[in-house]
Amino acid sequence: MTASLQKLVLIGAGHAHAFVLEAFAQRPDPAIAITVVSDSGLAAYSGSVPAWLAGDCSLRDTQIDVAALCQQAKATLIESPVVALDHNAQQITLANGQTLSFDVASINVGSTLELPATHDDGRPYLLAMRPLSSLHQRWQALQTRIQALPAGSTQQVVSVGGGAASCETLMSVLAQLRQRRSDIDWQGHLLSASATLLGDAGWLPRQLTRRALTRAGIQVHPERRGAALVNGGVQDEQGQTLPADIVLWATGASGHPWLAETRLPLDDRRFILTERTLAVTGIPQLFAAGDCAQFNPPLPKAGVYAVRQGPVLAENLRAACHHEPQTAWQPPKRVLALIGTGDGHAIASRGAIGFSGRWVWEWKKRIDARFIARFNPPFKQ
Repeated sequence: MTASLQKLVLIGAGHAHAFVLEAFAQRPDPAIAITVVSDSGLAAYSGSVPAWLAGDCSLRDTQIDVAALCQQAKATLIESPVVALDHNAQQITLANGQTLSFDVASINVGSTLELPATHDDGRPYLLAMRPLSSLHQRWQALQTRIQALPAGSTQQVVSVGGGAASCETLMSVLAQLRQRRSDIDWQGHLLSASATLLGDAGWLPRQLTRRALTRAGIQVHPERRGAALVNGGVQDEQGQTLPADIVLWATGASGHPWLAETRLPLDDRRFILTERTLAVTGIPQLFAAGDCAQFNPPLPKAGVYAVRQGPVLAENLRAACHHEPQTAWQPPKRVLALIGTGDGHAIASRGAIGFSGRWVWEWKKRIDARFIARFNPPFKQ
């Protein structure tokens, strides 16, 4: 008697799942039928988003062709996001009403943001930096909006969050806005709950980032946690208002709301608790990777970890389908962070080490382009 076909469902088209599809394309397994569910056949690579925001590359240059990758791996792609998951019944429900059963499944859907409370009319325009899959629509809406602004006016652009993503995003967005409407005085502000920027980085990377922000004309407001959008600006937790016309929200990452309706083990921000094998805690047939997963000890929400998890996730999903032992993933002690500054330069940060320059930006672009090309046709055999 032949063993039954194992149904492997990949929920989301994040970076880790790109490695899974590549692994099955390179080493097909006739005993496993793969289905990928995603809201789009194209998936943005988070590392290239700042370059796109700064106008340094096109949106397509930042995207992985998930549809072509699925075809290469002989996987079925369904373009509809998941809205419900029942791990006991081993079934998922899609937004299009379709239901799918699985033997083994993996979740790699990234994160979203806890948006600020909003009060009063006349509040600033909000550009939320997550979820990444729909950022291009929100960015296009903002660009349309700025075309109607009167020449000679002043616009206050405030980024909320003191991490690398907030700093990099603000510098990239300001560079593009100043290029598109040089007749407007664009003033930048960064609101950080912490006393220091890039809390996990060393002294030198933090100093280089602060210098880049100053060069971009951005004023940093430390120890002020953004809480709400009100008439004319951003209100912090002390009730003070910082004037703002446009607010970039790059803080408060959380898991997608539909996860709260599942019986999965979640932390207080809806992230999925996982074992070292990337299996969901207590649910051996279900895995999670990237931003949506909460590893122990917790890791920063950065795409580099999903990339590092990808190859191990691929092997463990294959092993789970065959009821074989799995490998523990070991997170790196230090990772290299490359932060674009919007002016053709970038900062490299790894632990206490930091350096910057135009060559760092070119280096970052080569790394990102090589990564994206790896998961776009023509594929290497």
